[in-house]
Amino acid sequence: MKNSKSESYAAAGVDITAGYKAVELMKAHIAKTIIKGADSEIGGFGGLFELDLTGMTNPVLVSGTDGVGTKLKMAFLMDKHDTVGIDCVAMCANDIICAGAKPLFFLDYIACGKNVPEKIADIVKGVAEGCVQSGAALIGGETAEMPGFYPIDEYDLAGFCVGIVDKSKVLDNSTMKEGDIVIALPSSGVHSNGFSLVRKVFDIENADIKTPIEALGGKSLGETLLTPTKIYVKPMLALFEQVKVKGVSHITGGGFYENIPRSIPKGLGAKIEKKNVRVLPIFDLIAKTGNIPERDMFNTYNMGVGMSVVVAKEDADKAIEILKANGEDAYVIGEIVKSEDGVVLC
Repeated sequence: MKNSKSESYAAAGVDITAGYKAVELMKAHIAKTIIKGADSEIGGFGGLFELDLTGMTNPVLVSGTDGVGTKLKMAFLMDKHDTVGIDCVAMCANDIICAGAKPLFFLDYIACGKNVPEKIADIVKGVAEGCVQSGAALIGGETAEMPGFYPIDEYDLAGFCVGIVDKSKVLDNSTMKEGDIVIALPSSGVHSNGFSLVRKVFDIENADIKTPIEALGGKSLGETLLTPTKIYVKPMLALFEQVKVKGVSHITGGGFYENIPRSIPKGLGAKIEKKNVRVLPIFDLIAKTGNIPERDMFNTYNMGVGMSVVVAKEDADKAIEILKANGEDAYVIGEIVKSEDGVVLC
C-alpha cells in the first residue's frame, strides 16, 4: 500500500491512507478473536472460514444481521467508542443462539464522515471484544469514508454473524405445553433498543449526561445508557448441552409483547408475573421522566430481562442451576398457558 495515495480523492474528503492506518491499528484486537477455522487475513477481499463438521449429520448455517441504532448518539456525546462494537455483535449473536446455533464468525461495516484511524480502531476493539464473548472469529469487515453523507464526527455501525447447528438440534417449540416454565436471563441495561424514545425522554442532546445519579447507583446517565448489551451465547450453549430447551427469545425492540411470542407456538402464550420481573433502575427513571405507560415500557424495552428461556417444569431448577454456574443470575418469571394473546402480564 506504500504507493497508494490520491491527492484528488483526499481533496474530495476521502483519505485512503487513513484507512490503511486504521487496519494496522485494529489488527491486534482482531487477533484476539481467532478461533479454529479462521483462515483469512484482514485486508483481503473476502473473509475465509473452514468448517469443522465433526459429529454433525446435517449441519445448518444460521445467520443474523443488525446494527447499533441511535444508541450511537450516546457514543458521540460521551466521545466513547470502544463499547458499541459489543452491542453490534450482541444483537446478531444473541439472535442466532435463539435457534440453538453456535456462532462461527462475524463481519462488521462502519460508515463514517471522516476516517479517524484511532476512532475506527476503538470501534473495532469493541467488535473484537464482542466476538471474544460470543466465541466468534472476526474474519473481515469494511470501513467506508463518506464525506457529505455523514457528519464529519459521526458514523454508523452494523454487522452480521454466521453460526452452525446440527439440524436435529435446531430449537423446536412443538413440544412446548401448558405448564412449562419461562426463565429470565437479566439484561445489563437498555441494551440497543428504544433509544429514539430514550433520547426524546431525556432531551439527551441538551441533558447533563455526565453527573452521577443516585437512582442509577452513582453512575451518570450517559454511562448507564452506554452500558453494552449482554451476550448470552456461552451460558446458553452450556444449557443446551444438559437440558432440553423448548424456546428462546432475545428481548429486543418490541419488548416482551413482540419478542416472547416469537418462540411460542400458536394456541399458547406466556403468563408473566410482573412482580417477579427484576426491573432495572434505568427503566423506572425512563418511565417516570417521560410519563411512559407501563404497557408501553414493556412493549419497547427489555425491562431488565435480556433473554427468556422456556423449559419443562421438571427441568426448571436444573436449568437455573446451569445458567447460574455460567454467570447468569437466572430466575423464573412465568409459565406457558393456553392463550391466543401471546403474552399476558399479571
